Amino acid sequence: MHIGVPREIKNHEYRVGLTPSSVREMVAHGHRVTVESGAGRGIGATDEVYQKAGAVIAATAEEIFATAEMIVKVKEPQAGERAMLREGQILYTYLHLAPDPEQCADLVQSGAVCIAYETVTQPGGGLPLLAPMSEVAGRLSVQAGAYCLEKAHGGMGVLLGGVAGVPSARIVILGGGVVGSNAAQIAVGSGAQVVVIDRNIDVLRRMDRLLGARVMTVFSNRDNVEQHVLRADLVIGGVLIPGAAAPKLISRQMVDAMKPGSVIVDVAIDQGGCCETAKATTHAAPTYMVGNVVHYCVANMPGGVPRTSTYALNNATLPFALQIADKGWRQALQDDEHLRNGLNVAFGKVTCREVAEDLGYAYHDASSVLAAG
Repeated sequence: MHIGVPREIKNHEYRVGLTPSSVREMVAHGHRVTVESGAGRGIGATDEVYQKAGAVIAATAEEIFATAEMIVKVKEPQAGERAMLREGQILYTYLHLAPDPEQCADLVQSGAVCIAYETVTQPGGGLPLLAPMSEVAGRLSVQAGAYCLEKAHGGMGVLLGGVAGVPSARIVILGGGVVGSNAAQIAVGSGAQVVVIDRNIDVLRRMDRLLGARVMTVFSNRDNVEQHVLRADLVIGGVLIPGAAAPKLISRQMVDAMKPGSVIVDVAIDQGGCCETAKATTHAAPTYMVGNVVHYCVANMPGGVPRTSTYALNNATLPFALQIADKGWRQALQDDEHLRNGLNVAFGKVTCREVAEDLGYAYHDASSVLAAG
Protein backbone atom coordinates (compact mmCIF):
# COMPACT_ATOMS: atom_id res chain seq x y z
CA MET A 1 0.00 0.00 0.00
CA HIS A 2 1.10 3.57 -0.66
CA ILE A 3 0.97 5.55 2.59
CA GLY A 4 1.17 9.33 2.70
CA VAL A 5 2.20 11.51 5.65
CA PRO A 6 1.45 15.20 5.12
CA ARG A 7 2.80 17.95 7.34
CA GLU A 8 0.31 19.01 10.01
CA ILE A 9 -1.08 22.48 9.33
CA LYS A 10 -3.29 23.13 12.36
CA ASN A 11 -2.17 26.14 14.40
CA HIS A 12 1.03 25.30 16.32
CA GLU A 13 0.68 21.57 15.62
CA TYR A 14 4.16 20.05 15.54
CA ARG A 15 3.38 16.34 15.75
CA VAL A 16 3.62 14.04 12.74
CA GLY A 17 1.62 10.98 11.73
CA LEU A 18 4.55 8.56 11.44
CA THR A 19 7.97 8.74 13.09
CA PRO A 20 11.03 7.59 11.13
CA SER A 21 10.98 4.33 13.11
CA SER A 22 7.36 3.75 12.10
CA VAL A 23 8.23 4.46 8.47
CA ARG A 24 10.97 1.86 8.67
CA GLU A 25 8.44 -0.71 9.96
CA MET A 26 6.02 0.13 7.16
CA VAL A 27 8.73 -0.23 4.53
CA ALA A 28 9.87 -3.53 6.05
CA HIS A 29 6.31 -4.80 5.50
CA GLY A 30 6.63 -3.99 1.82
CA HIS A 31 4.74 -0.70 1.77
CA ARG A 32 5.68 2.57 0.14
CA VAL A 33 5.72 5.68 2.34
CA THR A 34 5.77 9.27 1.11
CA VAL A 35 6.40 12.04 3.64
CA GLU A 36 5.90 15.73 2.96
CA SER A 37 9.10 17.75 3.25
CA GLY A 38 9.43 19.24 6.72
CA ALA A 39 6.69 17.08 8.26
CA GLY A 40 9.00 15.83 11.01
CA ARG A 41 10.70 19.11 11.80
CA GLY A 42 8.70 19.58 15.00
CA ILE A 43 10.03 16.34 16.49
CA GLY A 44 13.59 16.92 15.28
CA ALA A 45 13.33 14.45 12.37
CA THR A 46 14.79 15.85 9.15
CA ASP A 47 13.90 14.79 5.62
CA GLU A 48 17.25 12.98 5.50
CA VAL A 49 16.32 10.89 8.53
CA TYR A 50 13.05 9.90 6.87
CA GLN A 51 14.87 9.02 3.67
CA LYS A 52 17.24 6.79 5.63
CA ALA A 53 14.19 5.04 7.07
CA GLY A 54 13.00 4.35 3.52
CA ALA A 55 10.55 7.19 2.86
CA VAL A 56 10.20 9.17 -0.34
CA ILE A 57 10.05 12.93 0.27
CA ALA A 58 7.32 14.95 -1.47
CA ALA A 59 7.49 18.69 -1.91
CA THR A 60 3.80 19.35 -1.28
CA ALA A 61 0.76 17.96 0.49
CA GLU A 62 -1.10 18.02 -2.83
CA GLU A 63 1.26 15.39 -4.22
CA ILE A 64 0.64 13.15 -1.22
CA PHE A 65 -3.15 13.44 -1.26
CA ALA A 66 -3.22 12.85 -5.03
CA THR A 67 -1.23 9.60 -4.93
CA ALA A 68 -1.42 7.91 -1.51
CA GLU A 69 -3.94 5.17 -0.78
CA MET A 70 -3.87 5.87 2.96
CA ILE A 71 -3.28 9.25 4.63
CA VAL A 72 -1.84 9.02 8.15
CA LYS A 73 -2.14 12.20 10.21
CA VAL A 74 -2.45 13.35 13.79
CA LYS A 75 -5.12 16.06 13.84
CA GLU A 76 -8.39 16.27 11.95
CA PRO A 77 -7.96 17.38 8.33
CA GLN A 78 -8.38 21.10 7.83
CA ALA A 79 -10.73 22.44 5.14
CA GLY A 80 -8.04 22.57 2.45
CA GLU A 81 -6.99 19.00 3.22
CA ARG A 82 -10.55 17.72 3.19
CA ALA A 83 -11.00 19.16 -0.28
CA MET A 84 -8.18 16.90 -1.51
CA LEU A 85 -9.63 13.64 -0.20
CA ARG A 86 -11.12 11.29 -2.77
CA GLU A 87 -13.59 8.41 -2.75
CA GLY A 88 -12.17 5.21 -1.27
CA GLN A 89 -9.02 6.90 0.06
CA ILE A 90 -8.26 5.90 3.66
CA LEU A 91 -7.88 8.64 6.26
CA TYR A 92 -6.39 7.45 9.56
CA THR A 93 -6.18 10.17 12.21
CA TYR A 94 -8.00 11.89 15.09
CA LEU A 95 -11.33 13.25 13.86
CA HIS A 96 -13.52 14.31 16.84
CA LEU A 97 -16.52 14.75 14.56
CA ALA A 98 -19.38 15.21 17.05
CA PRO A 99 -18.68 18.91 17.74
CA ASP A 100 -17.53 19.62 14.16
CA PRO A 101 -20.43 19.47 11.68
CA GLU A 102 -18.48 21.16 8.87
CA GLN A 103 -15.74 18.54 8.97
CA CYS A 104 -18.27 15.72 9.07
CA ALA A 105 -20.15 17.11 6.07
CA ASP A 106 -16.92 17.41 4.07
CA LEU A 107 -15.84 13.87 4.91
CA VAL A 108 -19.25 12.49 3.98
CA GLN A 109 -19.10 14.35 0.64
CA SER A 110 -15.56 13.13 -0.07
CA GLY A 111 -16.48 9.45 -0.04
CA ALA A 112 -13.25 8.71 1.86
CA VAL A 113 -12.88 5.88 4.39
CA CYS A 114 -12.28 7.73 7.66
CA ILE A 115 -10.93 5.80 10.63
CA ALA A 116 -10.77 7.84 13.84
CA TYR A 117 -8.13 7.12 16.46
CA GLU A 118 -10.44 8.21 19.26
CA THR A 119 -13.12 5.53 18.72
CA VAL A 120 -10.88 2.49 18.22
CA THR A 121 -11.47 0.24 21.23
CA GLN A 122 -9.67 -2.58 23.02
CA PRO A 123 -10.68 -5.83 24.77
CA GLY A 124 -12.14 -5.12 28.18
CA GLY A 125 -12.97 -1.51 27.27
CA GLY A 126 -10.86 1.57 26.86
CA LEU A 127 -9.64 3.65 23.93
CA PRO A 128 -6.04 2.65 23.22
CA LEU A 129 -5.31 5.31 20.58
CA LEU A 130 -6.80 8.13 22.64
CA ALA A 131 -5.13 7.04 25.88
CA PRO A 132 -1.55 8.19 25.18
CA MET A 133 -2.64 11.70 24.22
CA SER A 134 -5.04 11.79 27.17
CA GLU A 135 -2.08 10.94 29.39
CA VAL A 136 -0.11 13.83 27.94
CA ALA A 137 -3.04 16.26 28.08
CA GLY A 138 -3.87 15.28 31.65
CA ARG A 139 -0.34 15.95 32.81
CA LEU A 140 -0.11 19.16 30.80
CA SER A 141 -3.40 20.44 32.22
CA VAL A 142 -1.90 20.99 35.65
CA GLN A 143 1.13 22.72 34.13
CA ALA A 144 -1.13 24.96 32.03
CA GLY A 145 -3.36 25.68 35.00
CA ALA A 146 -0.42 26.67 37.19
CA TYR A 147 0.73 29.09 34.49
CA CYS A 148 -2.74 30.62 34.13
CA LEU A 149 -3.07 31.08 37.90
CA GLU A 150 -0.14 33.49 37.84
CA LYS A 151 -1.34 37.09 38.18
CA ALA A 152 0.43 38.20 35.00
CA HIS A 153 -1.63 35.67 33.02
CA GLY A 154 -5.01 36.66 34.46
CA GLY A 155 -5.12 34.35 37.45
CA MET A 156 -5.55 35.09 41.13
CA GLY A 157 -1.81 34.80 41.78
CA VAL A 158 -1.46 31.60 43.79
CA LEU A 159 1.19 28.88 43.80
CA LEU A 160 -0.25 25.39 43.46
CA GLY A 161 1.70 23.96 46.36
CA GLY A 162 1.69 27.07 48.53
CA VAL A 163 4.56 27.44 51.01
CA ALA A 164 4.98 26.89 54.74
CA GLY A 165 2.26 28.82 56.53
CA VAL A 166 0.29 29.57 53.33
CA PRO A 167 -2.43 27.21 52.03
CA SER A 168 -1.95 25.40 48.74
CA ALA A 169 -4.30 25.82 45.79
CA ARG A 170 -7.44 23.71 45.42
CA ILE A 171 -7.68 21.71 42.17
CA VAL A 172 -10.97 20.08 41.14
CA ILE A 173 -10.76 17.44 38.40
CA LEU A 174 -13.96 16.47 36.60
CA GLY A 175 -13.61 12.89 35.41
CA GLY A 176 -11.34 10.18 36.75
CA GLY A 177 -10.45 8.48 33.47
CA VAL A 178 -7.11 8.66 31.70
CA VAL A 179 -7.04 12.48 31.64
CA GLY A 180 -8.23 12.79 35.21
CA SER A 181 -5.97 10.16 36.73
CA ASN A 182 -2.89 11.63 35.05
CA ALA A 183 -3.89 15.15 36.07
CA ALA A 184 -4.39 13.93 39.63
CA GLN A 185 -0.93 12.38 39.80
CA ILE A 186 0.73 15.63 38.75
CA ALA A 187 -1.59 17.73 40.92
CA VAL A 188 -0.84 15.67 44.00
CA GLY A 189 2.88 15.93 43.27
CA SER A 190 2.58 19.72 43.14
CA GLY A 191 1.37 19.80 46.73
CA ALA A 192 -2.09 21.13 45.86
CA GLN A 193 -5.35 20.07 47.49
CA VAL A 194 -6.94 17.72 44.94
CA VAL A 195 -10.56 16.68 44.42
CA VAL A 196 -11.58 14.14 41.74
CA ILE A 197 -15.24 13.92 40.76
CA ASP A 198 -16.65 11.00 38.76
CA ARG A 199 -19.97 9.18 38.42
CA ASN A 200 -18.37 5.73 38.33
CA ILE A 201 -17.74 4.44 41.83
CA ASP A 202 -15.20 1.90 40.53
CA VAL A 203 -13.17 4.75 39.02
CA LEU A 204 -13.22 6.55 42.37
CA ARG A 205 -12.11 3.37 44.16
CA ARG A 206 -9.23 3.00 41.70
CA MET A 207 -8.23 6.62 42.28
CA ASP A 208 -8.37 6.07 46.03
CA ARG A 209 -6.12 3.01 45.75
CA LEU A 210 -3.71 4.88 43.50
CA LEU A 211 -3.34 8.10 45.48
CA GLY A 212 -4.90 7.39 48.88
CA ALA A 213 -5.52 10.25 51.27
CA ARG A 214 -3.67 12.71 49.02
CA VAL A 215 -6.81 13.06 46.90
CA MET A 216 -10.47 13.48 47.85
CA THR A 217 -12.82 11.41 45.69
CA VAL A 218 -16.38 12.68 45.22
CA PHE A 219 -19.36 11.08 43.49
CA SER A 220 -20.65 13.19 40.61
CA ASN A 221 -24.05 14.80 40.96
CA ARG A 222 -25.22 18.37 40.38
CA ASP A 223 -24.83 19.42 44.00
CA ASN A 224 -21.32 18.04 44.36
CA VAL A 225 -20.08 19.43 41.05
CA GLU A 226 -21.42 22.89 41.83
CA GLN A 227 -20.14 22.90 45.41
CA HIS A 228 -16.58 21.93 44.50
CA VAL A 229 -16.31 23.98 41.30
CA LEU A 230 -17.27 27.14 43.18
CA ARG A 231 -14.58 26.47 45.81
CA ALA A 232 -11.87 25.67 43.26
CA ASP A 233 -8.85 27.72 42.26
CA LEU A 234 -8.31 25.47 39.23
CA VAL A 235 -10.88 23.25 37.51
CA ILE A 236 -9.71 20.61 35.01
CA GLY A 237 -12.37 19.15 32.71
CA GLY A 238 -11.55 15.61 31.64
CA VAL A 239 -14.93 13.98 30.98
CA LEU A 240 -15.49 11.84 27.89
CA ILE A 241 -18.32 9.97 26.20
CA PRO A 242 -16.59 8.05 23.38
CA GLY A 243 -17.45 9.55 20.01
CA ALA A 244 -20.08 11.92 21.41
CA ALA A 245 -20.09 15.56 22.45
CA ALA A 246 -18.91 16.09 26.02
CA PRO A 247 -21.63 16.74 28.63
CA LYS A 248 -21.84 20.33 29.90
CA LEU A 249 -21.10 19.96 33.60
CA ILE A 250 -20.18 23.61 34.25
CA SER A 251 -22.94 26.09 33.44
CA ARG A 252 -22.54 29.76 32.62
CA GLN A 253 -24.14 30.55 35.98
CA MET A 254 -21.50 28.48 37.77
CA VAL A 255 -18.72 30.29 35.92
CA ASP A 256 -20.20 33.63 36.96
CA ALA A 257 -20.14 32.47 40.59
CA MET A 258 -16.57 31.14 40.59
CA LYS A 259 -13.80 32.91 42.47
CA PRO A 260 -12.25 35.87 40.63
CA GLY A 261 -8.98 34.81 39.03
CA SER A 262 -9.80 31.11 39.11
CA VAL A 263 -8.96 28.98 36.06
CA ILE A 264 -10.76 26.39 33.92
CA VAL A 265 -8.64 24.06 31.77
CA ASP A 266 -11.13 22.22 29.56
CA VAL A 267 -9.29 19.20 28.18
CA ALA A 268 -12.62 17.92 26.80
CA ILE A 269 -12.67 20.77 24.26
CA ASP A 270 -11.83 18.32 21.44
CA GLN A 271 -15.33 16.94 21.96
CA GLY A 272 -16.96 20.33 22.47
CA GLY A 273 -15.90 20.96 26.07
CA CYS A 274 -17.58 20.23 29.41
CA CYS A 275 -18.07 23.91 30.23
CA GLU A 276 -20.82 26.00 28.62
CA THR A 277 -18.45 28.94 28.21
CA ALA A 278 -15.70 26.87 26.56
CA LYS A 279 -14.60 27.57 23.00
CA ALA A 280 -11.59 26.06 21.26
CA THR A 281 -8.37 28.06 21.39
CA THR A 282 -4.87 27.55 20.00
CA HIS A 283 -1.34 27.47 21.36
CA ALA A 284 -0.88 30.91 19.77
CA ALA A 285 -3.72 32.42 21.85
CA PRO A 286 -4.51 29.80 24.49
CA THR A 287 -6.68 31.72 26.96
CA TYR A 288 -9.58 34.12 27.23
CA MET A 289 -11.65 35.53 30.06
CA VAL A 290 -15.32 35.00 30.80
CA GLY A 291 -16.15 37.38 33.59
CA ASN A 292 -13.30 36.97 36.06
CA VAL A 293 -12.44 33.36 35.15
CA VAL A 294 -9.50 32.39 32.92
CA HIS A 295 -10.38 29.75 30.30
CA TYR A 296 -7.63 27.59 28.75
CA CYS A 297 -9.21 25.54 25.95
CA VAL A 298 -6.44 24.55 23.54
CA ALA A 299 -7.83 21.86 21.26
CA ASN A 300 -4.49 20.17 20.61
CA MET A 301 -2.74 20.39 23.95
CA PRO A 302 -0.29 17.49 23.29
CA GLY A 303 0.96 19.39 20.23
CA GLY A 304 2.84 21.61 22.64
CA VAL A 305 5.18 18.72 23.51
CA PRO A 306 5.42 17.06 20.08
CA ARG A 307 8.44 14.85 20.70
CA THR A 308 6.86 13.13 23.68
CA SER A 309 3.42 13.08 22.06
CA THR A 310 4.38 11.79 18.62
CA TYR A 311 6.37 8.84 19.89
CA ALA A 312 3.71 7.97 22.48
CA LEU A 313 1.02 8.15 19.80
CA ASN A 314 2.94 6.04 17.29
CA ASN A 315 3.45 3.32 19.89
CA ALA A 316 -0.32 2.92 19.88
CA THR A 317 -1.31 3.71 16.28
CA LEU A 318 1.36 1.81 14.33
CA PRO A 319 0.08 -1.75 14.95
CA PHE A 320 -3.36 -0.81 13.60
CA ALA A 321 -1.82 1.08 10.67
CA LEU A 322 0.12 -2.05 9.76
CA GLN A 323 -3.07 -4.14 9.90
CA ILE A 324 -4.80 -1.75 7.51
CA ALA A 325 -1.85 -1.61 5.13
CA ASP A 326 -1.06 -5.35 5.22
CA LYS A 327 -4.63 -6.60 4.78
CA GLY A 328 -6.44 -3.70 3.16
CA TRP A 329 -8.98 -1.72 5.17
CA ARG A 330 -11.96 -4.01 4.52
CA GLN A 331 -10.23 -7.20 5.65
CA ALA A 332 -8.52 -5.48 8.57
CA LEU A 333 -11.83 -4.15 9.87
CA GLN A 334 -13.60 -7.45 9.32
CA ASP A 335 -10.90 -9.27 11.30
CA ASP A 336 -10.74 -6.82 14.21
CA GLU A 337 -13.95 -5.53 15.78
CA HIS A 338 -12.00 -3.00 17.84
CA LEU A 339 -10.45 -1.42 14.76
CA ARG A 340 -13.89 -1.59 13.11
CA ASN A 341 -15.20 0.66 15.90
CA GLY A 342 -12.82 3.31 14.60
CA LEU A 343 -14.68 3.64 11.30
CA ASN A 344 -16.63 6.92 11.50
CA VAL A 345 -17.40 7.73 7.85
CA ALA A 346 -17.14 5.63 4.69
CA PHE A 347 -18.42 6.18 1.15
CA GLY A 348 -20.71 8.99 2.29
CA LYS A 349 -22.21 7.10 5.24
CA VAL A 350 -21.77 7.88 8.94
CA THR A 351 -20.82 4.68 10.75
CA CYS A 352 -20.35 6.00 14.30
CA ARG A 353 -23.65 5.98 16.16
CA GLU A 354 -22.74 8.85 18.51
CA VAL A 355 -21.68 11.11 15.63
CA ALA A 356 -24.82 10.28 13.68
CA GLU A 357 -27.05 11.06 16.66
CA ASP A 358 -25.28 14.29 17.59
CA LEU A 359 -25.17 15.67 14.03
CA GLY A 360 -28.46 14.34 12.65
CA TYR A 361 -27.20 11.78 10.13
CA ALA A 362 -28.66 8.37 9.38
CA TYR A 363 -26.58 5.74 11.16
CA HIS A 364 -25.11 2.86 9.16
CA ASP A 365 -23.48 -0.02 11.00
CA ALA A 366 -19.86 -0.49 9.93
CA SER A 367 -20.52 -4.15 9.15
CA SER A 368 -23.13 -3.19 6.58
CA VAL A 369 -20.64 -0.94 4.81
CA LEU A 370 -18.08 -3.74 4.77
CA ALA A 371 -20.63 -6.21 3.44
CA ALA A 372 -21.64 -3.82 0.66
CA GLY A 373 -18.09 -4.00 -0.74
